Amino acid sequence: MSRARSGASRAASGGSSRSAGRPGVFVQSPKSDVFDAMLGVALGAMVLGCLLLVLILNRYGFKTKPTTLVPAVAVTTRVA
Repeated sequence: MSRARSGASRAASGGSSRSAGRPGVFVQSPKSDVFDAMLGVALGAMVLGCLLLVLILNRYGFKTKPTTLVPAVAVTTRVA
């Protein structure tokens, strides 16, 4: 049989009326759902995108400014 949970029976049996565990209100932690999985997929995609960006920038030695451009040759047309 299970024991009674009233404070009066604990006080009568010599125990304290206060629980012996941690004080406060116990709230059940929420379970994971599909939205948590989608957040994980989005985080993975962002990390993968950053890694690919680093690989592409590594090809150019992490130089983001363009090098000097050769000026275009002016094309002149002759009118006869």
